[in-house]
Amino acid sequence: MTRASLDKQPHEVAAMFDRTARRYDLVNDVISLGQVRLWRKATAAAVDAGPGELVLDLGAGTGTSTDTFTALGARAIASDFSLGMLRTGVRRRGGSGLSGGGVRGVTFVAGDALRLPFADESFDAVTISTALRNVQDTGQALREMFRVAKPGARLVILEFSHPTVKSFDLVYTQYLMKLMPQAAKLFGSNDDSYEYLAESIREWPDQAALAKIIQGAGWERVAWRNLALGIVALHRAYKPA
Repeated sequence: MTRASLDKQPHEVAAMFDRTARRYDLVNDVISLGQVRLWRKATAAAVDAGPGELVLDLGAGTGTSTDTFTALGARAIASDFSLGMLRTGVRRRGGSGLSGGGVRGVTFVAGDALRLPFADESFDAVTISTALRNVQDTGQALREMFRVAKPGARLVILEFSHPTVKSFDLVYTQYLMKLMPQAAKLFGSNDDSYEYLAESIREWPDQAALAKIIQGAGWERVAWRNLALGIVALHRAYKPA
């Protein structure tokens, strides 16, 4: 699967990320010109997890994003359906295999966003970064996040979106569709995967449309703010108390 217009079959998406796992974080840092680190900080600030809280980080990959949620004493679970990504994260923390046990403050759990392996009302916060657009059914994933969130829990979504300045959007499109896959290939990653990712970004709903989808899944007080001129948007919502 290399085109965003094709159905997002879970096993194909998982296999795609398995192939890119080893260099995924490095390539992301390069193709975002280091911006991804600022986006992680903004996401952690929006989640605002404190001592005694439990955070679910979906689509966590190697757990790089998950580490930011434990800085203030919260516990965090990194969940992904790519075993290759999860195993890479465990190995980087000095662990081996994938047992679900905690490694340096983060617990790694294999799971499908459409059928989360967690009990109802388990988490104080649920977050997903640049991965929601890769699930097969966005609405179902948001409803699953709603199910496992405690009453009053917060939802934070960092996702690629649509630039708000038209002239910049034209330049960004050229970079996204032509230069980004080439840069990924240069650093030894799977360029076919990044062609798919580029196309999935262009086909993703804009900021307001995503907010409506989130609200339709039961979340309330939905709001967003743009980062990097709208290249990414940070959506936040709450489960009714």
